[in-house]
Amino acid sequence: MTDQPTSAAEPEAADPAPQAGQTEAGAAAGTDPATGTTDVEVVEAPATRTAPRHWAADVLASDGGVVNLRPITPEDADALVRFHEGLSERTRYLRYFGPTPKLPPREVVRMTTVDYRDRVAMLAWLGDDVIAMGLYEGLGESGKPHSAEVAFVVADEHQGRGLGPILLEHLAGAAAENGFAKFEAEVLSENPNMVAVFKAAGYQISRSFDGSTVHVEFDIDRTDAIEAVRNARERASEARSIANLLSPQSVAVIGASSDPKKVGHVLLANLIAAGFTGPVYPVNGPGQARSVRGIRAYERVIDIPDPVDLAVVAVPAAGMAEVLDDCLIKGVKTLVVVSAGFGELGDEGLVTERALVQQVRSHGMRLVGPNALGVVNNATEIRLNATLAPRIPGPGRVGFFCQSGALGIAILDHAAQRHLGLSTFVSAGNRADVSGNDVLQYWDSDESTDVVLLYLENVGNPRKFSRIARRVTRKKPVVAIKSGRGAMTRVGEQKERFGAVDDRIAQMILAQAGVMQVDTLNDLFDAATVLAYQPLPAGPRTAIVGNSSVIASLAGHTARSSGLEVVSLIDLGPAVSEDQLSEAVTGALDDPGIDAVIVVFVPPVAVDAAQYSRALMSAAGNCADPGAKTIVTTFLATEGIPEGLSVFGPEGVPMRGSIPSYPTPERAASALALSWRYSQWRSRPESGEVELENVATEHARSYVRELMGEGTRELTAVEAATVLAWYGIDVVEFREVRTLHEASAAARELGFPVAVKASDPEWVGRLDRDGARLDLSDATAVITAFAELQALTGEEVLQVQRMAPKGLGLTIKVTDTTAFGPVASFGLSGQLFESLDDRSHRGVPLTVEDAHDLLDEPRSAQLLSEEVGGRPVDREALVDLLLRVSRLVEDIPEIREIKLDPILSSADGTSVLTGYLVVGPVPSLGDTGPRRLG
Repeated sequence: MTDQPTSAAEPEAADPAPQAGQTEAGAAAGTDPATGTTDVEVVEAPATRTAPRHWAADVLASDGGVVNLRPITPEDADALVRFHEGLSERTRYLRYFGPTPKLPPREVVRMTTVDYRDRVAMLAWLGDDVIAMGLYEGLGESGKPHSAEVAFVVADEHQGRGLGPILLEHLAGAAAENGFAKFEAEVLSENPNMVAVFKAAGYQISRSFDGSTVHVEFDIDRTDAIEAVRNARERASEARSIANLLSPQSVAVIGASSDPKKVGHVLLANLIAAGFTGPVYPVNGPGQARSVRGIRAYERVIDIPDPVDLAVVAVPAAGMAEVLDDCLIKGVKTLVVVSAGFGELGDEGLVTERALVQQVRSHGMRLVGPNALGVVNNATEIRLNATLAPRIPGPGRVGFFCQSGALGIAILDHAAQRHLGLSTFVSAGNRADVSGNDVLQYWDSDESTDVVLLYLENVGNPRKFSRIARRVTRKKPVVAIKSGRGAMTRVGEQKERFGAVDDRIAQMILAQAGVMQVDTLNDLFDAATVLAYQPLPAGPRTAIVGNSSVIASLAGHTARSSGLEVVSLIDLGPAVSEDQLSEAVTGALDDPGIDAVIVVFVPPVAVDAAQYSRALMSAAGNCADPGAKTIVTTFLATEGIPEGLSVFGPEGVPMRGSIPSYPTPERAASALALSWRYSQWRSRPESGEVELENVATEHARSYVRELMGEGTRELTAVEAATVLAWYGIDVVEFREVRTLHEASAAARELGFPVAVKASDPEWVGRLDRDGARLDLSDATAVITAFAELQALTGEEVLQVQRMAPKGLGLTIKVTDTTAFGPVASFGLSGQLFESLDDRSHRGVPLTVEDAHDLLDEPRSAQLLSEEVGGRPVDREALVDLLLRVSRLVEDIPEIREIKLDPILSSADGTSVLTGYLVVGPVPSLGDTGPRRLG
């Protein structure tokens, strides 16, 4: 029936009771639940195909631990029997409606031999042990799937970890892939928590009661509610796994050494020096010293008498297997592996690294690294410095993620020099397991982090990164620097039709998610200091107050070119007094027409810096609304958060309200401008789903799936126009013709004037050989044009199309990419604009704001405006068209590519002249389907 929930407040997943015909022991016809004996021969289900490899997945339980899911095979029989025997009597009763103490051998064969279509079973593993099982079996005629009965059970000691919902999610994914649309389940009336689990998973359930049982039915098609629940569970489990990493109660240093030149010595010394609040256990192997740095040492992790949450590992790759086995026995949650010699060495090292990840995850743990610098948590109650860095910044409100260990040392030192406080820091090294996506999930809900900094060398799952970032940036700024071209592209991605995304496109999509992107490390820290210590500007109106007209002018030039509006420039002269400085800054802050102030203060002679810093801080605190407006400065050309401009917190570290200083006016203005851009983005309203009229999703979906067949294919012009019409996108009426007579007849039917054109996409917008003849006003002109084009193009079939109203030629395209999924692009039509790559790009689904951004971003976008082009377009009609195209590819993922080109746009609306569609099997993307670790 079900795994027994640990409490009513935290129910485990439902495990419907098996009835006659189900696959579980005690439920087959003729089976006595009390004894487990079978009177009727149990028919074994033939394995008609091998287990689909893509169903296997590493997943995170609700406590952040890793569990491996994979389809059952006959080789799992012994493990399944051990699993069943380990269940408590209560769990067996809820699962099988009876005690069922033992599984008969023939039933074991039946349970482990499935066809992976009408009957599917999945096992959850931890090490060599099965800890949960789920299955479904189709109801009704084989080969005509519609509804299936679902059941699962979780080992008693693993109940309450959210494994039931995970099994349900993955079973539903497999069932949907096999054509099932609905799950059914039987639940004992005395176990109402299980019905609540189905509802909590986002499913719209229907129930019926039959004495002691409740019959439950629900559709398994993906819905917004199901997606929201899935993402919430994913966010919680991934955040919990990083919390386990950053907030351990105890740490073991495996490979600890008394030799100051050894990595293990540095790790232990840094942990001690930071004042880690929990116990630290050196582990130095057999025959080594009994203590390291005065702390008792142990030969192996399993020798440590108390629990160990985090293990920092500095041993060679050859010794890793024993370390992993010991850590599993000890219940270690996370490993930080600083050892090198893995994927950074090439293909051979990459094989070793992948084997390490597989072993770590199979042991239920998470891995930072290998080749990692380590992790930091500056929280007072933790004080964790598990890194090799000789210097780390003090506490603050900034979270930082990077990969490279060597770069991480420089980053931490640079942040410390600037007095930029960090909440947490993660250097993931080769990023074999824990990635920036995981840490971003943690920072989303971490109350100690206000600003997120990312130094990205590559993004393993850009689509997921974009989705998470959209949510995080709504409440916290995320600033990213990429280390080189290709950083935003999936590792190992190949250039193919539905494949790679260049960095420029990726940057546009990340900007769509609100991620502020910068080019250098200085830019990154410049942004961090204003975002972490000053409020966001309410507007672009900026005052520049200073004692140097030249430097103020440089600040003003950069401010204007960066999108700020300089409304006031106050030159106080080089001999300004502290009182004059304070008065001028206070006046600017009190001015309702000013949103931010840049203070330029670099006197030509030595002055008492303390007096002027007090004057500036006094102005910030004595204005009418202290802390409401953004202030940046070039105070004596210092960099970071000067002591004299700091507001100190309880621990003596700078806190919000401190004024950041920059060594040049250009950097001060650029940082302020970035803060304003983020403020603009965050103030934009979140767009909900737009209601679109004249949309027939089911008709279009059925039609596409009928046309698709087994592989990828281009739709004909007529087929494409049919699909588009079901989404309210009307292609200007046309006829396909093969002969002169058909061309003439089609023209008369459509009404003159008409166009005759080639249908192959390569002829659209050609500059050297035009593939169309326009404004044909009589049959003779049509016949002549048909003959000319047929000879020119070699095409047997041409099109005769009604002439559309004149307008500006535009193009809309959506291409499915392996990195970000469907990506929409917009620009002017024609080979010239295409060769210039003057296109804007956004990820699908599009919001109304995204659609407007697409229209505004190309360099040629000014041609859409009446003032410049003289041919105003109906922007709302274009926005509507973009939203319809977005909805189409979102609703029907089998549509792999759409191109509407040309679109003629005018003040009276839009006319789509050609629609080009490619359909094919839905690709396996890292951020679609049941949740899993990347």
